[in-house]
Amino acid sequence: MGENKEELIPQKYDVDAKWDACLDLTVRRFVYSSFAGAFGGLLLFRSPQTRWASIAFGAGVGIGSAYAECSRLFDGSPAKLAQHKDSEAPTQFVQDSE
Repeated sequence: MGENKEELIPQKYDVDAKWDACLDLTVRRFVYSSFAGAFGGLLLFRSPQTRWASIAFGAGVGIGSAYAECSRLFDGSPAKLAQHKDSEAPTQFVQDSE
């Protein structure tokens, strides 16, 4: 009766912990990269449009990197397609010589 949740569910199948880690990672990377984009925009650009564009670019980089890390964490990486060695090898046809 006094068993912990960690003892019952292996870490491999603990979806709640994975979601918590992904949400934390996404928020942190979004905020940090947005701040980096804002700082870079203040240093490099003069017009407000380009400064906002650099903030948006930083936010997109943060969300994209968090998405890649979370998909790796859930073992379903969409960036890597399943590659089979048989499909990459050239097909050779052998003809009988009679």
